[in-house]
Amino acid sequence: MEDAVLIANNGPLNGQQWIIEGSLVIGRDVECDIVIPDRQVSRQHARITKGNNGVILEDLGSKNGTFLNNQVLSKPVKLVEADEIAIALTQTFLFLSSDATMPLSDLPPELSQVFRLRLDEGSRRVWVRGVELEPPLSNQQFVLLAYLYNRLGAVVSREQLIQAVWEDDTRWVTEQAFDALVRRLRERLNQLDPDYDYIVTVRGHGLRFQNEAH
Repeated sequence: MEDAVLIANNGPLNGQQWIIEGSLVIGRDVECDIVIPDRQVSRQHARITKGNNGVILEDLGSKNGTFLNNQVLSKPVKLVEADEIAIALTQTFLFLSSDATMPLSDLPPELSQVFRLRLDEGSRRVWVRGVELEPPLSNQQFVLLAYLYNRLGAVVSREQLIQAVWEDDTRWVTEQAFDALVRRLRERLNQLDPDYDYIVTVRGHGLRFQNEAH
């Protein structure tokens, strides 16, 4: 299992994120790995540990409790994709595993909004840092973005992307046409977020979509 990510939302740490590489202690004490400056939070409140069997969440005998998906945590539990963790109802976190299978578009709106970019496949609308992208993306631009968006962090080959965008009509798609589409999409996203690269080229392999919390 590669590194998983913990993203803070709905609390004093909103927008911050941590890569889970070993153990993270959450609490009020300044020596904790994640410090929540609130009296409702115990000095050492909870711990998240990455091991061979996955990522485990445990309460450390806190006074006001640790909650997982709105249920009080009574014993250590293995985290799964898109779990929501609440620390004393003061700070919530979203857990995302690196081998995620849940598309970002399937996350509840209140969770997907913590990311820099958000899209709605039903209405084909895109928001960058909370601002809607206008005019809307072209059909090919949106299909390309949505395909990458739902595979956050994964490297997707050019062949897969060409198939996704052009479907059965790929015989006449040149590398130049594909590169031009990617370039135009990057330019549109950079209109609202010029200092961030959402679409990263992995030479010899394809493209990777990154979408940090903001």
